Amino acid sequence: MSDKVYVVDFEGFKAELPILPLPSGINIAFFNLHGDNELTEHCAKLLAKHLTDCEVVLTAESKGLQLAHCVSRELGQRYYAVARKTKKLYVQDGIEVAIDASITTGKEQRLYLSKHDVELLKGKKVAIVDDVVSTGASLLGLEALVEKAGGILHKKAFVLAEGDAAKREDIIYLGTIPLL
Repeated sequence: MSDKVYVVDFEGFKAELPILPLPSGINIAFFNLHGDNELTEHCAKLLAKHLTDCEVVLTAESKGLQLAHCVSRELGQRYYAVARKTKKLYVQDGIEVAIDASITTGKEQRLYLSKHDVELLKGKKVAIVDDVVSTGASLLGLEALVEKAGGILHKKAFVLAEGDAAKREDIIYLGTIPLL
């Protein structure tokens, strides 16, 4: 792990992100909500303020799971939808889409949505929620799932926008991180 860090400030809550190299030669400020209850709760509360008119939250596993859980709870929603990256037994009757390689995966992926989650999205104003948006490859897959499920893509919200993603006008984000 690197000794170099990039500091982000979420309205008074600071997080130190380690600078890590990717196989492509790019370095990233690695943001990880896994295991950090305080950071997850804080960011979820900030994001939820922007999503009060959304009816359901959708995220992709795995780093968005606890964030979506906390955001949907803040919004008073009992359920949230999860796009899986592997076809589990409980998603056999759902839908799937292929997505291009993201900056962290480096290879084509598939996203799967169970029949339960398809029904959850159908006809509803959907908020896509995730930890970081960078190239937008994963986001395109989530958008395709919303459309295929018959949902209404209403908002796209992230804790951080990485690199050029910060120039996008179609997303909500709490902070930015550079590609190094």
